[in-house]
Amino acid sequence: MPSSLIFDMDGTLFQTNKILELALDETFAYLTSLNEWSNETPLQKYREIMGVPLPVVWETLLPTHSNEIRQRANEFFHDKLIANINNGNGALYPHVREVFDYLKETGSSIFIASNGQVEYLNAIVNYYNFDVWVTETFSIQQIQTQNKADLVNFILNKYNIEHAAVVGDRLSDIHAAKSNGLMAIGCRFDFSQEDELAQADAIIDDLLELRTLISDKMNTEHERGSWK
Repeated sequence: MPSSLIFDMDGTLFQTNKILELALDETFAYLTSLNEWSNETPLQKYREIMGVPLPVVWETLLPTHSNEIRQRANEFFHDKLIANINNGNGALYPHVREVFDYLKETGSSIFIASNGQVEYLNAIVNYYNFDVWVTETFSIQQIQTQNKADLVNFILNKYNIEHAAVVGDRLSDIHAAKSNGLMAIGCRFDFSQEDELAQADAIIDDLLELRTLISDKMNTEHERGSWK
């Protein structure tokens, strides 16, 4: 039976760091113009919490602000992120297309499960023509619980998937895999943390490693009758 790979987006497929600092600086400059901020841009704090749902992001970055200000900051931030994507300022991680080609050639289905907003994800998908390879891209906005494990479960149920792995750089991806009985593949990329990666079933430093990892895993587990 063909396998399925469920990828995280930010810090796994898309090099968010290339547009993150500019968009965040612009957002906090905007907040400063509203007299809602007077310190430096909390870039490092954002890097530390990459991968959490957006409400948690703005509760962390703006702990004493109202929900209205947090929402305005989030909307401004995403407008800037999307503008940077459309202007070609972002980039995929090395070998994304090669790995996607390999997976399609082997009959594997590719999905994306992200904590990002729908419009933001669509901008990446459209700019890099992901629809050539990706069956469907899912946003955490589609799940009321805002829990990535539930989002992955939604994908599994919608497509009747039995054999899959989750590929991502943060603990939310690893937990999403484990909670659904799937293999967790951690990516040692820009935003990853070693203590979180230690909980994955396998760790890669380059997406090309997926070809060997997936091939070996499929061969072993298919002999046993399942791949999880």
